[in-house]
Amino acid sequence: MRMFRRARRRISAVGSWPLWSLPRGLRAYVLSVIALGLAAVGVAASFTTVNGHDLALFGLLLGCTALAVEWTRKAGEQGRVILDVQGVWELPVAILLPPLYALLIPMIRLALVEHRVRRAPVFYRRVFSAAAIGLSYGAASVTFHSVSRLVPWASGGELTHATVWTLLVVACAIVQWALNKAMVMAAIKANDPATNIRTQVFGREPLYNDVAELSIGVLVTYGVAGNPLIAIAALPVVTLLQRSLRHVQLLSESRADSKTGLLNAATWEEEAAAEVIRAVRTKSPLAIAILDIDKFKVINDTYGHMVGDQVLKELTNTLNTTLREYDLAGRFGGEEFALLLPHTRAVDAFRIAERLRANVAGLIIIAPGATGGERVQVTVSIGVAALDSGSKRELSELMAAADAALYRAKAGGRDQVQMISTTRGLSAISGTSGRGGQDAPSLFRRARS
Repeated sequence: MRMFRRARRRISAVGSWPLWSLPRGLRAYVLSVIALGLAAVGVAASFTTVNGHDLALFGLLLGCTALAVEWTRKAGEQGRVILDVQGVWELPVAILLPPLYALLIPMIRLALVEHRVRRAPVFYRRVFSAAAIGLSYGAASVTFHSVSRLVPWASGGELTHATVWTLLVVACAIVQWALNKAMVMAAIKANDPATNIRTQVFGREPLYNDVAELSIGVLVTYGVAGNPLIAIAALPVVTLLQRSLRHVQLLSESRADSKTGLLNAATWEEEAAAEVIRAVRTKSPLAIAILDIDKFKVINDTYGHMVGDQVLKELTNTLNTTLREYDLAGRFGGEEFALLLPHTRAVDAFRIAERLRANVAGLIIIAPGATGGERVQVTVSIGVAALDSGSKRELSELMAAADAALYRAKAGGRDQVQMISTTRGLSAISGTSGRGGQDAPSLFRRARS
């Protein structure tokens, strides 16, 4: 009877896993990748003959991986999502050993991370990552061993041999990177369609970090192929790379708002001030907008702060998808955001702000409740100030004008856009749109200063 109750509790625990709450398509994708990873291990094991040399080299590289994980733990950042370069040790495994070892080492490494560094808040994500990384390294290993058999190594001199071998290693490393990114980003995009793949994968910092890790991995692979003890000599170099990546990550985090990922107030003001100076110098148009969530305190008090955080997340997604790549968005307070729109005339700034207001008003956010949930109505008020080409103004003046326009939008009933435009300076004229407002075409009158 006790065993029956224990089994029932375990089955009940499995049924409560967060995995089952995923959308059906995403859940099927995650389970398929995990199943494919396990199947690949089984198939590779059936084709692999274990020998002492391979086990010794695998143990050496696995030991380096364990030391790298332990260094991460001693860095005192167990509660943070941190960048790592443990893949440096996994590429030599994929190139120098049979594919089975390439499939296994990411699983062992992430198990060590789970046990020694930081438990994943959602365990299935760790399992999915292990399967995806293992499959990508397994594919790189199969590619290398298959193609290397077709290369006539006997022809050409030693330099030619080394060059071709290195280029093949680089190509296989790129195969691994591309497959891993494709599998992981497909899951992220399915979970959050607003994710900007270009920024996540091909942004300057992520791409630099990936290239640095790939380059060190190729160098370590080349060295270990000649002398396995090079792996030990490479440990300090990899540690320095880890520290440099952490420095970049900490610098990035110091510029971002922790809840939304947008620029924080200080960083936004610094970059916006530089853009205003540039616009004045080049006589280019520019606009500033201040956005405020209407009755945000009421939302928090009525539905709770978890729903309030969801509102902030959805608003951030709307900003990222509505604004252009070169626009700057920052969070200034609990419910206030600032937007910088370079190379933007007053009429275009107004249209962008109005499109943003309409997109936010159309958000569907459901607060959980006993009756199946209630839709949370979210609206924003936006104040816009435009700097026409040729005007000489500072950021503080534009911010003050946009704030005054926002005040008018609030006083006029909320859920609307108000703006102040310029001809040769800032003028208190102008535009209203949104609930109860005028139509956009009638808004762009200019007041001569």
